[in-house]
Amino acid sequence: MKTPTRLGLVLLLAVALGDAALRVSSPSGVMPVAVVPHAATELQACADYRVVREGLIPMPEGVPAAHASSLVAFPETHPLHAQKVVAAFWFAGTRESGADVQIASSTFDQARQAWDAPQWVVNRHTVGKDLGIQIRRIGNPVAWADARGRLHLFVVATGLGGWAASRVVHLIEQAPMQFKVVRTLPLTALVPAFNTSSLVRAVPLPLRDGGAVLPLYFEIGIKYGVAVRLSAEGEMQSITRITQRRDVLQPTLVAHSPTHWSAFMRDYSPTEMVAHSETLDAGAHWQDVGNLSLSNPGASIAALRLSSGGLMLAHNPAGRGREVLLLSTSANQPLSWTTRTLIDGVKADEYSYPTLVEVAQGSTLHGLPPDVWLSYTHMRKAIAFKQLRSNCSARLARSQP
Repeated sequence: MKTPTRLGLVLLLAVALGDAALRVSSPSGVMPVAVVPHAATELQACADYRVVREGLIPMPEGVPAAHASSLVAFPETHPLHAQKVVAAFWFAGTRESGADVQIASSTFDQARQAWDAPQWVVNRHTVGKDLGIQIRRIGNPVAWADARGRLHLFVVATGLGGWAASRVVHLIEQAPMQFKVVRTLPLTALVPAFNTSSLVRAVPLPLRDGGAVLPLYFEIGIKYGVAVRLSAEGEMQSITRITQRRDVLQPTLVAHSPTHWSAFMRDYSPTEMVAHSETLDAGAHWQDVGNLSLSNPGASIAALRLSSGGLMLAHNPAGRGREVLLLSTSANQPLSWTTRTLIDGVKADEYSYPTLVEVAQGSTLHGLPPDVWLSYTHMRKAIAFKQLRSNCSARLARSQP
């Protein structure tokens, strides 16, 4: 047996400390953004979606690889809201973990009904300069809009040790689509004294007070998810472990009620099913409640609470893998899923790492359910998207005076 290196001993100690940590609870009175469901007879129709637009988001010229996209709808208070519908962020370069990888972004233009030319918004050199440390690589961006309408980016960055020694860097929009590093998230409760091996993947769960719950995960030897409470200004307030399992990661959060939330997680065990934890007290305490009836081949998933009251989940199936992308919806409790195939590829294809957001159809269609926008990795070469519209939208539109 090889003698552990100094870095190896540090990382092993981090595992032991991280597995015993995380007993900090969320503030009381925290509630998610209200969901007002349609009548029960309308739930199934409003959870049935069709694709109304799809394609590839423009890539920076001469860049062969892309992965891990995140979407955010522009809030009404954002300066670009009148012109832009949604923004996409992803990492791109010659390959994952490459030294030239940067965070790219594109916005969907309302007037042209098309994606704008991509731009670079974050690179490892500026992140390292702002933090005063060396950054070797960056990855996984996650976007969020705060109560003031500013966009925030949370980006995975690492120095020595690869992704297992990563941290989450927090950037805030200073001018439209221009970001500045403000801090590394202080996740010392996650791994005391080291603040390593913390990563971000899924979009935050918005709260009524303008804040959010940002899902993160720990990955070094063991894997588990955590929830970080953010204030309306984006300040970190608390951190709570959301599962006692040691083989799940990349949680995505949904709210069933003001106090009842679920975390669905990527399964890294031989079970290959979507893992499920829940809280009944608005995130103060979490418990594992078994798996969903949906399989998972160790691939990132995305979940969304629809304004209709139903749930939507984008995922790959075990047995086939990332060459197939599925969309599952559930309109009731306990969860009962209806699944359709969005993409059915061949072996070695990849359609993975989905992200889901709701985006209002526009003021001219007042009262119609928001569209769902889905982005995902396309063959590790680009980011693809689909705009999905509820089948109850047509019926509601016909009833408009």
